[in-house]
Amino acid sequence: MLKFIVLADIHIVPAGRLSNGLDTTSRLNAAVDFVNANHADADFVIFAGDLADRGEAEAYARFQAAIQRLQPRAYLTLGNHDDRPTFLRHFGAHHAGETGNVDHVVDIKGHRIIILDSSDPAAGGSGVLEPSQLDWLRARLDEARDRPVIIVLHHNITKFHTQNDFIILRDHAGFGEIVASHPDIRQVISGHVHMTVSGTYKGIAFCTLAGCHYSIEPTLESLSGPVPAPVPRREGPGEIAVVLSDGDSTVVHMEKFLDRHLVMAQEFFVRT
Repeated sequence: MLKFIVLADIHIVPAGRLSNGLDTTSRLNAAVDFVNANHADADFVIFAGDLADRGEAEAYARFQAAIQRLQPRAYLTLGNHDDRPTFLRHFGAHHAGETGNVDHVVDIKGHRIIILDSSDPAAGGSGVLEPSQLDWLRARLDEARDRPVIIVLHHNITKFHTQNDFIILRDHAGFGEIVASHPDIRQVISGHVHMTVSGTYKGIAFCTLAGCHYSIEPTLESLSGPVPAPVPRREGPGEIAVVLSDGDSTVVHMEKFLDRHLVMAQEFFVRT
């Protein structure tokens, strides 16, 4: 049985600051404690992007210090809040793969896990996979046609009919076409939206976890209209994904390491 954990949307800030009114380093420490106490037997942990809130070097240093206590091995990739050059200066250029992005392949227990870096801070919150990454993804899938594949990236791969649909993965249609060509894609797991969602896209099973930061009420466009407007955000829950997979099935449990649900004041979400 393969077991791994996904955390996303960590949003670490330099010492003395808060992110949208939240102490994100404290929340990360709580997540690490929860994984060590309940899932130390996991094969690894994936941090699926938005490690830092604004990509600062000090934030990456605080993130690195916090995860040193984590008992399972950690794999890292980036989201739209991250800064790839700063990340690579801090963690080392070896984290960049052949495409120059923070992509990884993990072959373990009869599975292939593909971890994709969809960060592009210039894309206004949307996710981007470069043409070289899509070619790399196609090649890695072709190599693994004899085994199940699970893909993890920061950005969601289809619209959810909510106000944040304008910041999904760009060229998700091209991504979906490549992924759907593989005979045994078990899951595409993402963070980014700060919501727990599951479904299918082009026949591909996907899910998103609410993550370690605030949570967003899934306000449908049918109720609010398509223009982004203030929506309720809550302090929690703080959520991780626990992935269990064997030859026949893949199951994703969403577990809470924090269980606060208070609605947060809108003034926490004015960017300066």
